[in-house]
Amino acid sequence: MKAKKLSKKISGLYKKLLLDKREELVGDISQISEDTLKKSQKDASGDISGYSFHMADVATDNYDREFSLGLASKERGVLFEINHALQKLQEGKFGSCELCKKPISQARLKAVPYATHCLKCQQNEEKK
Repeated sequence: MKAKKLSKKISGLYKKLLLDKREELVGDISQISEDTLKKSQKDASGDISGYSFHMADVATDNYDREFSLGLASKERGVLFEINHALQKLQEGKFGSCELCKKPISQARLKAVPYATHCLKCQQNEEKK
């Protein structure tokens, strides 16, 4: 079953959702990068000497940096998915499941506008 083509109004709604989400993610990634990568160990720890005397403090600082970088990496992945969805929207292929080719529900697309699978296929993929 092939997905029906979206109306211009609905297509515009999804495009706005995707662009808004993309703008939000770009801001988040920029903030994480600024907070994590541009701060020195001294700035991050708040220690005026620049060196922490406790191994636990160093480990906590390192964990915080790794956690922040992990978040940024995950958000970059979502950003890629959003760009892919925008491309599909432009090509007229938006809204159909990439596995079964059936339409993705409107409720799912409103919640996750960059979804590439219908709910059933997504559940099957997550079981694997």
